[in-house]
Amino acid sequence: MNVEPAQSARGNVEAGMRTIISGIAGEARYYLGDGRLREWVPEVFSELGPHGALQGLLSRWSEESPRPIVLLLDEVDSLVGDTLISLLRQIRAGYAKRPDAFPQTVLLCGVRDVRDYRIHNGDNQVITGGSAFNIKSESLRLGNFNQEDVAVLYAQHTEETGQIFEAGVIDYIFAQTAGQPWLVNALGYEACFRTKANRDRTRPITLMAMMDAREQLIERRDTHIDQLVDKLKEPRVHKVIGELLGGDVAFGAIPPSEDDQLYVRDLGLIRTRPQIEISNPIYREIIPRALSWPIQTRIAQ
Repeated sequence: MNVEPAQSARGNVEAGMRTIISGIAGEARYYLGDGRLREWVPEVFSELGPHGALQGLLSRWSEESPRPIVLLLDEVDSLVGDTLISLLRQIRAGYAKRPDAFPQTVLLCGVRDVRDYRIHNGDNQVITGGSAFNIKSESLRLGNFNQEDVAVLYAQHTEETGQIFEAGVIDYIFAQTAGQPWLVNALGYEACFRTKANRDRTRPITLMAMMDAREQLIERRDTHIDQLVDKLKEPRVHKVIGELLGGDVAFGAIPPSEDDQLYVRDLGLIRTRPQIEISNPIYREIIPRALSWPIQTRIAQ
């Protein structure tokens, strides 16, 4: 269940919870053929209000389900303020009743560990994710592909189509992407599908073709890259990246904190081992371009 539609509710808990609960009910009907949750939504809201309706709905669903429930909530870190606090508190409150009267497992998916959330409530007080949700069992991070993973992935294309990749292509892809999954897939799609000449599967994918694909990817700025560029507008992201690219921190300004650095790492923009640097060569080209673009557009031709 993707909770991102509730982002627009911001600190309006009632609006946010109605969106989330209605979404869960809709997904249960669509994927599981279970229409009961839609009937329960008005009841739990009337009885428990917005600060208890989610817990109430999940408890009733679990009690009437013959099997334990595993609930996946995606884009949780898109929520803000009291809506996010209420979500975390209600899941926390139901924890002790699992699995008979609450989902056995709840997965919160996002770019950050829930313990690292910094949540501002309606009074602008900061509540950390750890205090709002201290029952986390494990934090899992989807990492990058290694070079063998990239080779296996591209071998699947060869197996299905017969189209081969010339020597050095896989090494180049891994070197340029550092295994970032979206980039690995996007380069392959650009070279093998978007480039018209390479749709001829008897034509091998050359190193030059992959280099051209890289340039096209950077120039076109697909959604993933646009989102990356948008993240650079966040002050703490800009602070970390600016310092990394050349000490671009105002005189007397406080340097990036460890929390800021970890946040930028979790976004996938930097890596910290063996030393801190931009994650991969493609990002290293995109990020300075994005930061200097406003200046470039003001230069007289």
